[in-house]
Amino acid sequence: MMGSVHVLEGGSNAVNGIWTQFGGNLSFVCLAISLWAHFSIQFQRGSARQEKIAFGIVAGAASIGSILLAVEFNPGLYIDLRFSPLALAGMFGGPIAAAFAASLAMAFRFYVGGTAMIDGLIVIAFATGIGLVANVWIRKRSPGLMDVALLSLALGAALVLSMATLPTLVHARVLALIGLPMTLLNCLATVLCGFVLLKTQQWALERSILVTAFSQSPDYLYVKDRNSRFITVNENMIRLYRFRTTAEMTGLSDFNLLSRPLAEELYYLEQQVIDSGVPLIDSVEHIEGRSLLASKVPLRDRQGRVIGLAGVTRDVTERVALERELRESKNLLSHAMAGMSDGIAMYDSKGFLVFCNDQYRDAFPLSRDARVVGAHIGDILRRVAETGERTGIPDDVDGWIKAAIASLHSNKDEEVQLHNGDWRSIRTRLAEDGMAMAVVSDITATKQAEIALRLSAEQLKSLAETDGLTGMVNRRAFDEAFARETAGSARRNTPFSLLMVDIDRFKAYNDTYGHPAGDQCLRVVSKCLRQSVSRPADIVARYGGEEFVVFLPDTSAKGAMIVAEQFARRLAQKNIAHTGSEFARVTASIGIACATGAVLRTNPNRLLTEADAALYDAKTRGRNRILAHSPSGERHAMKEAG
Repeated sequence: MMGSVHVLEGGSNAVNGIWTQFGGNLSFVCLAISLWAHFSIQFQRGSARQEKIAFGIVAGAASIGSILLAVEFNPGLYIDLRFSPLALAGMFGGPIAAAFAASLAMAFRFYVGGTAMIDGLIVIAFATGIGLVANVWIRKRSPGLMDVALLSLALGAALVLSMATLPTLVHARVLALIGLPMTLLNCLATVLCGFVLLKTQQWALERSILVTAFSQSPDYLYVKDRNSRFITVNENMIRLYRFRTTAEMTGLSDFNLLSRPLAEELYYLEQQVIDSGVPLIDSVEHIEGRSLLASKVPLRDRQGRVIGLAGVTRDVTERVALERELRESKNLLSHAMAGMSDGIAMYDSKGFLVFCNDQYRDAFPLSRDARVVGAHIGDILRRVAETGERTGIPDDVDGWIKAAIASLHSNKDEEVQLHNGDWRSIRTRLAEDGMAMAVVSDITATKQAEIALRLSAEQLKSLAETDGLTGMVNRRAFDEAFARETAGSARRNTPFSLLMVDIDRFKAYNDTYGHPAGDQCLRVVSKCLRQSVSRPADIVARYGGEEFVVFLPDTSAKGAMIVAEQFARRLAQKNIAHTGSEFARVTASIGIACATGAVLRTNPNRLLTEADAALYDAKTRGRNRILAHSPSGERHAMKEAG
C-alpha cells in the first residue's frame, strides 16, 4: 500500500493535483458500488452464493480500480481508497464476498509490487477482517446506518494504527503527511458506499417481499399487457394451467389456454377494463373445473395511460360447495322449522325471555335494550309503548299489554308496522313444554311491494277505464257497466234509461277554432253532463269522438228527460261561441231510450239502438233538441234542447 514518503517540492500545484486524484478515486469507488446496487437485482434471481460471489468480485474490482487511481507520493509508495470496498464486502457479503474481494485486491497488489507491498497486503487483510467482524456483529439482524458509521470509524482506526505501526509506513511518515485526509476519505467512502448498499438491501428486501408475496400467494395472480397477454404469473397460475415455469406462460393469452368461447368472454371483459379504466371486481369465472372469483384493475403509467391490467383470482370452489351445502341445509332446516327466519325468541310459561338471537333484538331497534334474557314480555311491551315503536297501540296501554300477555302462549301470526314504516311478521308457536317460540321476519319489502302492486293495479284500472281527455268513463268501462246495470234492472224489473248525446257541428267547430279549442269544448260538455246527474249509480261516458252516453238505472223516460233538459240548460249557460253553427253557439242533440224488464232481459242492446235512432232523428229534425224513443220504435217526446 504505502512506502516511504518525502515532501515534494512543488508547492500548492502538487497538493491540488493530489486532492483532484483523491476526488477521482472517491468517485470511482462510489460509482462502482452504485453500479452494483443498480445491477444486483439481476443476481437475485440466482442463488445467494452466486450473488455473494458477484458482490465480492465487484468489490475487488472497485479496490483494484482504486489502486490504479492511487496517488503516488514517492516512487513505489501509493495512497488510495482500496480499503472501503473490502470492508463493505466483508460486512454486507460475508466470508464468501470478502474472500473474493480480498483475493482480487491482494493478487493485484502483489502484481503491482513496490516497497510497501507487504504492508499493503497486511492492511488489505486487516480491512477485510474488520468487515467480517462487522458481519458477525449484524448477522442476526439487518444492518443500519449506525452500523455503517461504526464500520467507518473502525476502518479509520485500523488505518491510523497501520500507518503508526507498520515499518515502511512509519519510515515514510505517511501518518504525518497524509494520514488524516486519507483516513477521512476512506471513512467517507465507506459511509457513502455503505448508505448505497443499505438502500440497496432495503429495496431488495422490499422487492423480495413483494416477489415472494406475489409468487407464493394462495390466490392466482397475474399481469397482462394491453392485448391480454401474460407478462408475469405466480406459482398458483402455472399449477392451474399445468406449466413448469412462469416463463412458459409469458406471452400466452387465454386463447392459448382455454376454450375459444370462454377465452373470448374473458378477453371482452379485460378489454373493457383496459378501454374504460374501470376495475372489474369479483367477477365469477369457471376454469378447469374450478369456481374462481376474479378482480382485474387497470395499470397506468406516469402519464395516466392504461398499459395493461393486474388480476387476482381467488379459488372459491370449496366455498361455493360449502355455500351450496349450506343452502341445502338451510332449506331443509327451513322446512323442518316451519319457515323460521331472521329473529328467534323463546319465552317460558310465565312470559320471561329465556333465549333470543341478535336478529330478534335488531328487528326492534327502539326496544332492543329491553329484549334481554330474563326480561318479562310485559316490560318489553311497555318499552314498545313508551318509545312508540309500533303503530296502532291503543290509548289503554295496560289493557293492550294484558291482552298481549294472555295471547302469548298461543299459535298465532301477526304483522306489525314500526314507527319508521318498516313491517315485521311475528309468528308465535307453542312448544310441548309450554314455551312460546316467536319467529320475527322483516317483511318490509314484501309489504311495500304489495302496496305498490295494489296502487299500480288501481292506477292501471283507472287508466283503463278513464278517458284521458275528459276524465270520465271510457267506452270499454261503459260497456262493462252497461251489461252489469241492465242485468240488475232486468232482475229488479225496474226501468232503465239511456241518453245519447252528440255535439252539433263539432267538425266545423274543430275546423274553425282548432283542435285544442275542440278538446276544451269536449271538457266543458263532459263537465255539464256530470253536473246533470247526481246519483252514484248514474254513469256518464265518452262514447266516441264528440258523442257521449249517460245511463240512468231505475229511471223512467220522464226522469231521463229531466236530466237531458238540465244538461241542455247548463250547456246553453256556457254560451260557447260557434260561428259554424246555425245557432251561433255550441249545442247538442240528445236521444233518449227507456226500457223495462222484458226488453232488458232479452235484448239489452236494443236500448242502445233506440237511443242512437232517437239521436239521429233529433239531428235530422234540426239539431239542438231532445228526442225520446222506446224500444218498440215509438217517439215519446221531442223538444228543443235550447
